[in-house]
Formats: sequence, structure tokens, C-alpha cells
Amino acid sequence: MIVHAYKYQGAGNDFVILDNRNNEYDLTPEQVKLLCDRRFGVGADGMMLLGESDGYDFSMRYFNADGYEGSMCGNGGRCLVAFAAHRGIKKFDFNAIDGFHTAQVLEFTPHRCIVKLKMKDLEACGKYSDNAYFLNTGSPHYVEFVEDTATYPVDEKGKYWRYHKDFEGGTNVNFVQINDNSINVRTYERGVEAETFACGTGVTASSIATYLYSPEKGYAQKQADNDAELLKYDIHALGDDLQVNFKYNKSSKTFTDVYLTGPATFVFECDIEIA
Repeated sequence: MIVHAYKYQGAGNDFVILDNRNNEYDLTPEQVKLLCDRRFGVGADGMMLLGESDGYDFSMRYFNADGYEGSMCGNGGRCLVAFAAHRGIKKFDFNAIDGFHTAQVLEFTPHRCIVKLKMKDLEACGKYSDNAYFLNTGSPHYVEFVEDTATYPVDEKGKYWRYHKDFEGGTNVNFVQINDNSINVRTYERGVEAETFACGTGVTASSIATYLYSPEKGYAQKQADNDAELLKYDIHALGDDLQVNFKYNKSSKTFTDVYLTGPATFVFECDIEIA
């Protein structure tokens, strides 16, 4: 089979994307794994299918590099929106595994877009320990606060928490350093089974956990809105800078209007033959 593949990256989190609006591709886990392989395939942290969807502008299916369908990917969602924009799609209401999403293309060029993606609302967030939280932002994330992300043993500690018995089905793992007006985030990603340069659901989880852990630090903007606080976090990931905005509703203790903003860049396209 000849596959026409596109490669995109968002903050160094890279993806193979296939245009499947004509239902041409029905790949096995082994074929997906091959496409994501960095020696024998295109090379990526994951693969996505852009598809048709009744009632939406398109659909998103995300597969981890291990070949199996995964949960929501925020950087992947932004890259898929950029890919859709490059295919001539003008509206960006789409369906993913965790439900409805919408997005805006804030800046557009033929090779790079700045995309603002709406993430899922959160009704509850669990404090795991004095310096850690567990929450689901479309994918499950263990978020731990550390003094210095640059020297922290992300691979060793990431593997430990990734398979911890407390997290059924496993979890992604984020380590966060709080600065005066921003946060640093490093991520060990399940399905990739290694550290990635960025993770969209991970920086979203890290921003919300930062508010819960230390509400007076780390944010660049905070505005009161009756029963809510509007917050903005600037995030430094290994691959690029991202931004997360959300509203914290004090009476219901929920997080709504959650948006992830950052770059999505076209890298190349190619034909590749897979068995």
C-alpha cells in the first residue's frame, strides 16, 4: 500500500497525518507503528487521521507511536487544525475521542499556523500528594512540582509514575517548575514511552494544577469575573512556548473555557510504501 503522508510538529511534538476523508485508510497497529518509526518510517510521536464527521467540519482520530488508538492529544489537535486549514477547510469544529472541540487559526501561512484550541472542561481535580495532582484534560496526567526541571531525572521518574499501580491503564507524567510569570514543563508520554518535547493536554493539566497548587504564582494574567477568575499561563516546553487560558468558577469549583494556544508547523509530505 502506498500512503501519502504529511508530517507536522507542534512545539516539537511531531505527527504523521493522513487525509482520510474518503475512508481510504484502515491501518493496522503494526502499520501505524511503522509510520511512526524514526528509522524505518516517517518518524513521529503519533499519527492522526483527518476524517469526515456528521454535524462537524471534520473528525480527529489519534494513534500513539505504539500503533494503538490513544486519548486526546492537544498538540496533535492543533496540528490537525493547521493541516485542515492547509487543505482549504475554513471552520474548525471537530469531533475527537473525548468529544467536541473547536479552534481558531490566529495566524496563517502555508507552512505555519498559530492555533487556539478549545480543550475539555474539568469538573474535578484530585490532589495526589503535597506536591502532586492527578487530572484528566482529555488524557490522564500525573503532575508533580519540582524545583528545577532542567536537572530533574525525567526519564527515571517518568517511567516510575507512568506504570504506577494507583493509575489504572497508566498515565502521562508531567514535571513542573513554577517561575514568577511562567512555568516550565517536561513530559513523559505514555504510548511514546519516552520524554517528548511537548504535550498539549500535559501543559493544560500542568497549568490547572499550578493554579490549585500555588494560585498566587506562575500566571501572567489574572482577572476577576464575578464568581470566576480568568487566568492565563505562559508555558516553556522543551520544543517551544505555549499558552493556556481558562476560567475557574469558584462556586462550582470547575474549570471551563480552557484553551491551548501555540504553533503548528508543516514539515514535509511524502509517499511511503507499507506492507
